[in-house]
Amino acid sequence: MTVDFISLGCSKNLVDSENLMGMFEANGIHVTHDSDDPQGEVVVVNTCGFIADAKEESINTILEQVARKNAGEVEKIYVMGCLSERYLADLEAEIPEVDGWYGKFNYKELLKRLTQEKELSTPLPAGRGWERVLTTPSHYAYIKISEGCDRHCAYCAIPLITGRHQSRPMEEILDEVRWLVSQGTKEFQVIAQELTYYGIDLYGEQRIAELIEQMADIEGVEWIRLHYAYPTHFPWRLLDVMREKKNVCRYLDIALQHISDHMLTRMRRNTTKAETMALIERMRREVPGIHIRTTLMVGFPGETDEDFQELVDFVKWARFERMGAFAYSEEDGTYSADHYEDDVPEDVKQRRLDKLMRVQQNISAEIEAEKVGQTLPVIIDRTEGDYYIGRTEFCSPEVDPEVLIRQDVKLEIGKIYQVKITDSEEFDLYGEVIN
Repeated sequence: MTVDFISLGCSKNLVDSENLMGMFEANGIHVTHDSDDPQGEVVVVNTCGFIADAKEESINTILEQVARKNAGEVEKIYVMGCLSERYLADLEAEIPEVDGWYGKFNYKELLKRLTQEKELSTPLPAGRGWERVLTTPSHYAYIKISEGCDRHCAYCAIPLITGRHQSRPMEEILDEVRWLVSQGTKEFQVIAQELTYYGIDLYGEQRIAELIEQMADIEGVEWIRLHYAYPTHFPWRLLDVMREKKNVCRYLDIALQHISDHMLTRMRRNTTKAETMALIERMRREVPGIHIRTTLMVGFPGETDEDFQELVDFVKWARFERMGAFAYSEEDGTYSADHYEDDVPEDVKQRRLDKLMRVQQNISAEIEAEKVGQTLPVIIDRTEGDYYIGRTEFCSPEVDPEVLIRQDVKLEIGKIYQVKITDSEEFDLYGEVIN
């Protein structure tokens, strides 16, 4: 039998899908992922339930598979992930055509169910639980170091879905990295809902710096990139590791959300404008050349024109190398939904979002143009048309600028080359390999 996986939402969801796919393959069940031409008897949809757009995409994807089932193109549909974790009863009532619903933490039960239904042999233990089927190119992988979050930001539903922060044991993570290296993986995207909190629940203290340092010492690990830090109680030793270990990329993804003290208080971010600006200055001082990726929010309840202008001015001051933004959407059960009126009109939210992104667009173009003439290490991800497509250490897959290199010479996918940057566009770079 073949099972087609459709994975929606964030990279943390993708890791869950890869783990379950690994268990299926270990037990003789063939899997495909996001196939353009699905042929499997069974479809598993791993859903996202974070914000309204993500929930809508998940629902639409499920309904598309229901239509395929009704047309006789698929036998069974199973749903897992954040959406079904949060809205299980409603979904079961509204979409009875789905054959089974699983949440964020019990999805491994699906393996047992499928083997029983198909009268396959009794499920075998799937290695150590992380011998996954990579859906990314084999040279890079996402490493999830924890689940859940102990922060209580006013707008965020993640703790309602995933529960409290749970760190994975350090040695388990390091074993997973060693195994992936043995499979040919050389670049690691370290992910968590809040990676700077890592270790507090297991070891009584922040241990993210020690974890990354030990990862960096594993032979074969060429790049490590860090995602989803939190600005409060930042573990400063992490910057020492980033500066001292050449295979720890000078890149940090840290969501700041806003800069106005008025907004930060209402958002329950437990930080201030002054502390945030000092944090950025110290990062740039201690790790020269660091590229900071952040996410900002507009239209949070109570955001005034003055608050928004303060945010625009902050973006101009900070000159983030990478920045995303989104408009606030009210999420059931969150503090803001229960305590604030969603009082910023949708058209105002959109205008503010558009303006903020225009400001960042110009900053991004200027920062990328400054790289012209530099020679940078670039990892090759794929080919596209007449070009090899690669990334520098400052670029995470799928979300950041890419480097385009003409296919004048033969390059190896997954290998790192020294590339001289010859030109830039708004978000992408052009380069040529230096022998």
